[in-house]
This record gives sequence, structure tokens and C-alpha cells, in this order.
Amino acid sequence: MFDRIDIQPFAQPPDASVSVPGSKSITNRALVAAALAEGRSLLHGALFSDDTRCMLEALRALGLQVASDEAAATLAVEGAGGRVPSPAAELFVGNSGTTVRFLTALVALGHGRYRLDGIPRMRQRPIEPLLDSLRQLGAHAFSEQGTGCPPVVVQANGLTGGHARMRGDLSSQFFSALLLAAPVTRQGMEIEVEGELVSKPYIDLTAAVMRAFGASMSHDEYRRLRVPGGQRYQAREYEIEPDASNASYFFAAAAITGGHVRVEGLGRESAQGDYRFLEILERMGCRVERGADATEVWGTGSLQGVEADMKDISDMAQTLAALAPFAAGPTLIRGIAHTRLQETDRVAAMVTELRRLGQSVEEYPDGLRITPAPVRPAELATYDDHRMAMAFALIGLRVPGIRLLDPACVAKTFPDYFSRLDYLRPRAPTI
Repeated sequence: MFDRIDIQPFAQPPDASVSVPGSKSITNRALVAAALAEGRSLLHGALFSDDTRCMLEALRALGLQVASDEAAATLAVEGAGGRVPSPAAELFVGNSGTTVRFLTALVALGHGRYRLDGIPRMRQRPIEPLLDSLRQLGAHAFSEQGTGCPPVVVQANGLTGGHARMRGDLSSQFFSALLLAAPVTRQGMEIEVEGELVSKPYIDLTAAVMRAFGASMSHDEYRRLRVPGGQRYQAREYEIEPDASNASYFFAAAAITGGHVRVEGLGRESAQGDYRFLEILERMGCRVERGADATEVWGTGSLQGVEADMKDISDMAQTLAALAPFAAGPTLIRGIAHTRLQETDRVAAMVTELRRLGQSVEEYPDGLRITPAPVRPAELATYDDHRMAMAFALIGLRVPGIRLLDPACVAKTFPDYFSRLDYLRPRAPTI
């Protein structure tokens, strides 16, 4: 892919049906559950991207057998029955938060020395709350450089379970990491949440994957999370639904252009919290139909600004920010302070690029307020952040002169994003 891309506006509103790849969040959770299961699991509809490849290669480095068929979007995992086969491993996690966090807890089940490291940005992403919780549970896990960030070293001697406390305001992935490992411990786990837990729907998603593989968990209004010990994950065939986060860009494309987009395979029973972004689109004036196996959005040609607390669906903040310049009235996004610690400082990145586009933006510790103004042409930075690239590309579907730098960063979760986005483009009929 080129180091920059010019987004061409649509000549007319789209009317298209598209598919999006499988959910990254579900793929990596299902890989962990399958790796800990007894027997051979088949995962259908799996995502193949930078993040999931990091997970795949790390599991193989841990001695697990994982066969992949990218053309068929299928993964076959030979589970190790709650064990970690290799007594030592160096694991490269790229900039994949799910990979480093889920595997830090998983390797604590093993016996030996495991080291996890990634790209320079990963070395700036906090993981100390998870390491502290593992130490409370009897593990020897630490930040190699004493920064509270990777590289992480785990000197594992098995994990029996127990009680841990962990702050909830940084990432729900810390909790999902412990939950995924907990069923195969002898004692199970009780995890107490300090403060309010962000991104609660991802805990529900983790619970759904665990349940599909035969393990259970419960919670008290997300204040205490409990997993009984002595459980066994069971191998199975498992269907991974399309990624709701990535589908949001196609729904937003319909909203921005006043067109119609149908996303196949993603229906009203979706387990993904980001599916709730459709409620925001409805508040902005779009028409939405949620079917059993597809979802459709119609843009009405008129968008209204909204106020949205996005702490539970923070990956959708950039999508909403891309819609805001086309709305009548301001849009207020709050509850996303924790996104400053993700692939980039997402709040600061949105503020910078929206101002570059001529928007009036107020920045807050936990969000931003966007007062729309005429959008001016601009060359936009993407900060090596797939969501910045995918969301802000949408602005160019309506406004000429939008150029994105480093569009290849979308490979993190959606390698062929731009070709699928271009599929929406109305074509002149052939004779």
C-alpha cells in the first residue's frame, strides 16, 4: 500500500451491500479459549490481520498447534487442556493490546520463563494493573524496564487462582485476560473492580466466548467478577461474527453521504457492544433496520449533533468524530479518557486532525466538543492508528481534497479496508 492515499468523493449516494471480516475481539478471545480447551476446535469466519497474526504466532511459540486457512477464514486449534506446552518463550505482540494482555495471563498458567514485547508504541502502553493482579494471585510477573509497560516477563509456576483487586478505568482487557485464564485454575478467581469499569460490553463479550467453550463466569453489576475453578474448556466448532467496530465505518458512510448500506452477517443478536453505535446514528437522524443476519442504515441527508458518553463503546469515538463536521449543531464526546493510552492518544489525535479540517474543537481530559464548520481540504495524519485512518477516510467520501498519510496502518484489523470502502462507490452502468 502507498504511504498516502487520496480519498475521492462519491458522485452520488451509495446503495450497496457489503461484508466485513470477522471480529478481532472475538477471534483473539476464541483463540485463547480454544488453546486452553481439550481437543480440536475449528474457528470459522476468523479475522486475519496484524493483531490476530501476533496472537497466532505467539500461541505457536508456546507450543500450541494452530493451522490456518486464510482463504477460508478458518483456524484449527489443538487445545492443550489448560496447559502451556513450552517451558519458555519470547513472544512478539506487535501493538496488539488483546494479545499482550490475554497472553500475559495465559502464560502465568505455565511453568517457565516467558517474555512479551512489541513495537515501540507497545512499550508506552500500561499493563501494570494486570501485572499487579497476577502478583496478588501468586504469580511472578513484572515490567522488565520498571515502567509498568512491556516488555513483560512472567516467571510462571502455575496459577491456582484466588482474589485480586484491579482498577477499572484503564482497560477492560485486563479483566478479560484474567477471566479467560480463570476457569482452568484450581481455585477460580474473584476480581474486585476499583472505581468504574470502562468498556463493560467487552466483559459480556468475553463471558459469551467463555460460555461457548463450556466455561462460566458471573458478576455483581461489574463490581465483582467471579469464575469458578476446576472448569474445562471444551473444543468446538465456533462461528465468529463480522466485526461490529469495522462495520461502523460503512454505516457511517451511509450517514455521511445520505446513502444506503447493508452489512451482511451482522444481526440484531450480535454479542459485540460496538453494535450499539447504531443507536447514536438513529439519534443523529439515520434510519436503521436490524435483521437476523444483516443490518442496514439509510442516511437521510440531514444529521443532528449529539452528546454521547462513549466509555463503553470508545472504539466508536473516532467514527462519531468523523460524522460531527456534517451535523447541524455541536457533537460532544465524553468518557474516553482511557483512549489516550491506546494505539495513540486518541483524544489529542482527533482534536488535532479536526482542527486541521477547519472544525472548532474544545478538548477535555475525557473527550472533545466539535462545533461544525465548512470542511477544508487537508492532509491528515493517522498516528499509526487503524481507527484514525478508517474513520477519517470517511470525510473524503463527501469532501474533495482529503489525503491520508500512512493508510497501511489499517492492516492492524482490516487489511483490505480501502478496497471494500471503494466497493460502495456508485459506478456508471455499463452498456
